[in-house]
Amino acid sequence: MAGSHKAGSARGGSRKGAVGVPRRRRRGKVRLVLALLAALLVLAVAGVGWLYFELNGDIRTFDDGGVSGDRPAASAKGQNVLVIGSDSRAGDNVQYGHGSGDIGRSDTAFLMHVHADHKHATAISIPRDTLVDVPPCKLPSGEWTRTRHNVMFNSAFSVGDTAKGNPACTQNTVEKLTGLRVDHTVVVDFAGFAKMTEAVGGVRVCVPKDIYEGDLNPNRHARGERLFTKGVQDVSGQKALDYVRIRHGIGDGSDIGRIQRQQAFIASLMKKVKGQGLNPTTLFPLAKAATGSLTVDPGLGSADKLISFAMSMKSIDLHNTKFVTLPWRYEGARVAIVRPQADALFAALRADRTVDGKDAGGEQKSPSVKPDPAPSAPASGAGVSVAVHNGTTTKGLAARAADMLKAGGYTVTGTATAATQDFVHTVIEYGPGDRAHADALAQRFPGALLRPAKAPGLTVVLGSTYAADPAQAATPAATPSEVPSEVADKARSADDDICSGLSYG
Repeated sequence: MAGSHKAGSARGGSRKGAVGVPRRRRRGKVRLVLALLAALLVLAVAGVGWLYFELNGDIRTFDDGGVSGDRPAASAKGQNVLVIGSDSRAGDNVQYGHGSGDIGRSDTAFLMHVHADHKHATAISIPRDTLVDVPPCKLPSGEWTRTRHNVMFNSAFSVGDTAKGNPACTQNTVEKLTGLRVDHTVVVDFAGFAKMTEAVGGVRVCVPKDIYEGDLNPNRHARGERLFTKGVQDVSGQKALDYVRIRHGIGDGSDIGRIQRQQAFIASLMKKVKGQGLNPTTLFPLAKAATGSLTVDPGLGSADKLISFAMSMKSIDLHNTKFVTLPWRYEGARVAIVRPQADALFAALRADRTVDGKDAGGEQKSPSVKPDPAPSAPASGAGVSVAVHNGTTTKGLAARAADMLKAGGYTVTGTATAATQDFVHTVIEYGPGDRAHADALAQRFPGALLRPAKAPGLTVVLGSTYAADPAQAATPAATPSEVPSEVADKARSADDDICSGLSYG
């Protein structure tokens, strides 16, 4: 018995030991798992940090010292983003450009107005051959050019003849043309465009007819191989770049026709990105592709800023994203701006009105609220002094405006010629404490830009829009500015059928 008991005790002790050892091992395994999890967490955090560091290292910014000091005032009514397509063949772009030359040129450009409600956006394409005035721009040497009149719009980007182009000069030109302050500028080169289309897995497009190599490059003097088969298809990389750059062989072969297809492509790209979801997981591959090839203003010069800016637009509805082309007409081989339609379009965006005439300022009026009464006559200017400067080449313009102001009770302290005669929009400069007087004075110059100044008093600098129709200053505008119907009727929504409206001519 005793021996049996001892044996049993020994066996019992053996069982106890068999149970005790696995428990110690389990505790060791738990500690090991926790340690591994902690290590993985550290690696994950470090990995995210490394990825952001990698993105930040890729981002290139341009010198904003070339941005003009004569700018439209900042506005709370939405944001304006200028997107410039560069066709430089320098660096990685040589494999995509089908050509040579390392001077940065602007192949395409559009100004995207993101309305204040962050639910609407309007993009204005500016044809590269549009005749505009290019204001003073900074050269690589640090010197500034003089204003150039009636030159092609894309020449602004080439000022200085550098491979990276001159984004600040194009920004200055767009601000002078539109009266809208550009909040951010982004330059996309060939390589960047191709890589971004690959990052999203291709973009769906519609090709109206079979396209051959000779359509992309008419200098071949031969049809060459077929690049695209008629119909709907997904394109990326070089093929996507070829699609948006084709001019010949479709429609009338014009840059205007190419703009139509570029707008359709951008709309399709937006649809693809939104369909994948605007979150860091889906945005990162796109951001990686973008940061390696984009050049941006310093305000977007970090991964955080770029991704934050992209996320801020996630609520914009595709149907409420509209693409329009700057009102134009042919002037020989070039394109002239059609006024006053273009000025009305710019005024509508400055007032944050959408293409379909809605106020997108973020405040929605109740249907029960009665419409505002018609504006009354401008308030008397009695006791208010104003200096009038002519910012155009039209003779006697300041004297005419001075007579109008005197009739309204203002004291005109003098008339003069402005430092430059390239003002498009009338500008009202006001000193400290004079904002209320400036607002009242603006009633007599519809569409005028208000700018604060350090010196006291009021100064009106007349622009070419006033020179074209000085009678408009006699009364305030009866209704808020709206996009002209001839522009609105041709607008493209980002959710339109990709096969519709692909070619002008």
